[in-house]
Order: sequence, then structure tokens, then C-alpha cells
Amino acid sequence: MSIQIYNTLTRKKEPFIPLEEGKVKMYVCGPTVYNYIHIGNARPAIVFDTVRRYLEFRGYDVNYVSNFTDVDDKLIKAAKERGEEVPALSERFIKSYFEDIDALGCCHADAHPRVTENMDAIIAFIEKLIEKGHAYESGGDVYYHTRSFPDYGKLSHQSIDELKSGARIEVGEKKEDALDFALWKAAKEGEISWDSPWGKGRPGWHIECSAMAKKYLGDTIDIHAGGQDLTFPHHENEIAQSEALTDKPFARYWMHNGYINIDNEKMSKSLGNIVLVHDIIERHDPQVLRFFMLSVHYRHPINYSEELLANAKAGLERIKTSYQNVKHRLESSANLAEDDEKWLEQVRSLHRQFIEAMDDDFNTANGISVLFELSKQANYYLRGKNTTETVLRAFMKEFETISGVLGLKLEEEVLLDEEIEALIEKRNEARKARNFQLADEIRDKLKSMNIILEDTPQGVRWRRL
Repeated sequence: MSIQIYNTLTRKKEPFIPLEEGKVKMYVCGPTVYNYIHIGNARPAIVFDTVRRYLEFRGYDVNYVSNFTDVDDKLIKAAKERGEEVPALSERFIKSYFEDIDALGCCHADAHPRVTENMDAIIAFIEKLIEKGHAYESGGDVYYHTRSFPDYGKLSHQSIDELKSGARIEVGEKKEDALDFALWKAAKEGEISWDSPWGKGRPGWHIECSAMAKKYLGDTIDIHAGGQDLTFPHHENEIAQSEALTDKPFARYWMHNGYINIDNEKMSKSLGNIVLVHDIIERHDPQVLRFFMLSVHYRHPINYSEELLANAKAGLERIKTSYQNVKHRLESSANLAEDDEKWLEQVRSLHRQFIEAMDDDFNTANGISVLFELSKQANYYLRGKNTTETVLRAFMKEFETISGVLGLKLEEEVLLDEEIEALIEKRNEARKARNFQLADEIRDKLKSMNIILEDTPQGVRWRRL
């Protein structure tokens, strides 16, 4: 059975057939780095990290690209409020982003392009759109002429007429049609800007991903992914720009994860219920948050609450305990038993069930159900009198295979108190020597093992989560 992916473009599951056999080009929209990432940003990071892991498990060579939006209106506003320059602000929160996703067990992308480092590619992209009649300059701004692309609306399944009814031209905009959107924005007084054929300015939000996806992955990519909220207008506009430029399909499969609710309410700034990952992992094991996220199919909405996170923690602990019990029993197991083959087939059957679950549009919820069943069967096996190394190793290998695909750590490194104190002293020495990189690395290492440091006037205090 081949992997089946639900394609937002066609609204159905389709067999996954990459452009090049054995290779996958995958682009995931990354965060706008003006603050710590919230739980809504964490979901696509975890989900599509798991998709990547599973594709690699199934033998694909995955080229995974995820961008940073390091200049836009939100960054300019945040930098002004904080009294910082935009580059300094974005650099700080890019660093924080990596700290958070590292704690969540996400692998880094093969490339993390930034808007500010790809300005030439973005400007060249816009110039070509103008040459082809799909864009126009107006008073230092450049707009995409939406009606020049006949297929506009095909991703979000909306018609031009439907979109027109809700479109309007904002104060200060000089576009010809309410449906048109900005590719380049003329700089306002005091704003960060770059030189361009249309004067000083900066890119619009949508053009950056089209330009970077093309530069790093080519004209057509296999999978383009992100949160459901990006379907329109961001991804719709990416399609219009990219396909107008190249006359080729932009992405073959579009994947979108569902929304997150907080205590059964939609997460939003207006409700004041934004939950930052930075704050969650100060209080909880980040692996529990990952486990929680994967316990629901990625396309479905998920409700976050402290109670549900506590339930996830209990479930993950059950699985970890089973794994550790199997590992411990290996030290005193016999070599042979008559019912070995029965148990080995049980493990092989669970392996097949896991693949079947993940082949069906990366159904991690069912994959975790298989992990629970593996734990149950392992516990049942351990209650028997005759356990053998062969079967125990089969259980261990399957625990490690499934948890590896899901990005879960079942093996915990436990530090003794004196080892923690020694690392804290090493961090203090690094800070005195102004070696802040080493100091941060030590703090992050401790954090990854659920040791939280608190810098106080009386010195560094630590606690275990």
C-alpha cells in the first residue's frame, strides 16, 4: 500500500507519488519571528517534522525547507515598541524558536531561509511578474493583478466573484482592483528598507515564500504545508504568483493542520488566550506536549487544556514504563522459549499496523494507539515466567522504531544532583568569561532533561519538572 495524502487542492486523499522517485521536496511555512512561538506555531512544527520523519522511515530522501519571516509589519511594530532594531529582534526570536523546537524534539530543516537574506531573489521574482503582465507598480508599491490568473481561488475553493464581495481597498493603498495584493511595499519614514527598481521598500508577505521555495527547491515541489489559517490568502496567493511566473504547478500536494482551541475557545489575541511554548515547557516536559499534539489527527482541530496535557503525560509515562521494564528484564532473560514465534508475530503485526496507520494520511492518533497496544502486549509478556532475549529485543526495537518516527524519547537521561551542580558551575564560569554561547548550550542541555534554571540575585536555583 502506498502512502495516501489528503490534498487540500483536490479535497481528497491521493496516492503519494513524488516528482522524482525516492526523493521529496517539502516546504513548510515558518513563523514570523517577532515574539516567542505560541502553541499554534508548535503544531505545524511537530506535525510536519513527524511527516518528514515518516517519509524518511519509508526510505525517501527528504529535502525539507522552512522559512523565517524576519521583516514585515508585525516585526516593525514590535521593534518600535521595544526600542530595538528589526534585525536584532528577529535574531533573538529565531534563537528562541530553535530552543523551543529543539525541546519539542523537532529536527532542524535542511534550510531555514530568511527573507532578509533572499532579497535579490524576491526582487527578481517580482520583476518577472511585471514583465509577464501579472503585476504593476503604483507609487512605489507593486501589486499582483489577481484577475490575470484565471485559476485564482482553486486552493480555497472560492470563486473570484465570491472573493470580490468581501474585498476592499484600504486607506493608502494605490491598487487597481480590490482583489490585488502587495508584492512590494514602499518604505515609510524611518522603516527598515532595501533598494529596488521601484524605490526603497520591502516585500509583501506572500511573495517571500514563492521566491524562497523556487530558489531552494525549484519550480515545482512535492509537498507544501502549513497551518489551516494559511490556506487563504497566503497559500492561494503563493499559487497565483508562482504558477503565473513558471507556467508550472507550484506544489503537487497541499497539507494543512487544523486549528488549536484553548479550553474550548479559539485561540486569539482578542480573547487574550495565546499560550506560548516558552511558558508551557517551563512547567511541563516538552515531550508531553509533542505526544499531546500527535494524539489527534493533524487535520482535526485540537483542544488544549492543562487537564488534557496531564492526561497525555500519564499516557506517555505508561509507555515509557513499559519500555524501561522490557529493557530491565533483558538483564535476566533466558535464551529460548517455545512460544517465541507467537510473540514475535505479535510484534510484527503491530509493526504492520503502525505502517498502515501512518500510510493513511499520517494518522499519528492511530499510530499512538498502536504504541499503547505494544505497551499492553509487552506488559502482558513480562508477566509470564519465561521471557527470552529474542522477544524482548523485538519489543525494544519496535518501541524504538515507533517512538523514533513520532519523535518521542523513551530513554531518559537522568542527572545526579552533583552532576547538575557541576554543569551550573560550568555555566557560571562561561558567563563570567562572556562565553554566552556555551552558557546557553548548558542551559538548553539541562532544559532538555527537564532541569529548569532560575537566575536570582542570590545565585542560580534549579528544579526538576
